[in-house]
Amino acid sequence: MADNTPKVALVVGASRGIGRQIAIALAKNGYAVVVAAKSTSDAQSVVPFPPDPNSPQSTISTVEREIVEAGGRATAIPVDVRDFASVQKLVDRTIETYGRLDVLVYNSGAIWWASVEDTPMKRFQLMQRVNPEGLYGTIQASLPHLKRHKHGRIVVVSPPIYSRFFRGKTAYAMGKVGMSVLTKGLAMDFQRQGLTDMAITSLWPAVAIESAATRKMTDRNPDEARDLRKATIFSDAVLAVLRAPVASVNGRLELDEDFLRSDVGGGVTDFSRYAVVPGSSPRRIMPAVLPDLTVAEQDDEGRRMDSAKDRGKAKL
Repeated sequence: MADNTPKVALVVGASRGIGRQIAIALAKNGYAVVVAAKSTSDAQSVVPFPPDPNSPQSTISTVEREIVEAGGRATAIPVDVRDFASVQKLVDRTIETYGRLDVLVYNSGAIWWASVEDTPMKRFQLMQRVNPEGLYGTIQASLPHLKRHKHGRIVVVSPPIYSRFFRGKTAYAMGKVGMSVLTKGLAMDFQRQGLTDMAITSLWPAVAIESAATRKMTDRNPDEARDLRKATIFSDAVLAVLRAPVASVNGRLELDEDFLRSDVGGGVTDFSRYAVVPGSSPRRIMPAVLPDLTVAEQDDEGRRMDSAKDRGKAKL
């Protein structure tokens, strides 16, 4: 018998910007969506509605209302990704509400671009806790449910790995690149475990996307908007990744435009509709060619070790 139950997507970091757009796009495509982030509000009292998607007035509460009023299914659940107990509660409530979990999108992020000297320790620690640690905890809590039907998908907002990315933002890059390492490593876990219908993919913008962060830039110089794209390009890329065969996306570190241009991503050639300023040609910020991270001895694991088995799965 066919399973007609709607698939369930958990979007972490969905209060505004890219995360909000991903949640709305998933709902339009038939997913029941759990909208998660720290910020909540009284959505019924927000005027005008919907609020500016890149403003503080946009919260998980308003995103839930947007989806529901458009005929979709959504539940807003607050979470602090720095607290694993909060993350576990989020996943537990997702299962209590919908009974399943099919897709996890991790968009939460803390940002600080400065030299090592000008990045205070507290700022460094915040970025590590929200970025790689928050992702790791969310995946740990979600994996048992994603594996239940053996076809779960994970999309991580993290970059390709290349040296120029480290320049001028080392502390930030340490965390974001760590997230991409998790994508690569978990994909290998899936392969080792024979989970051939499970996939994790990292996705990153090829061109800067309009957001709360870019608002400061365009407020100073409105012409900067000519180099921005709408968040819809990213949500379209997420949907394309979820539609793609597992073998073509598992462990991949993709750029939104490049994936959409590919055959498996839909073969898109016209990106003009994504420009914030009609008729503009936003500048690409990512390299045209990225390094291949594999080595000739890629399949040689040497002597395989498993600390969990060696210690009898002892807890710390």
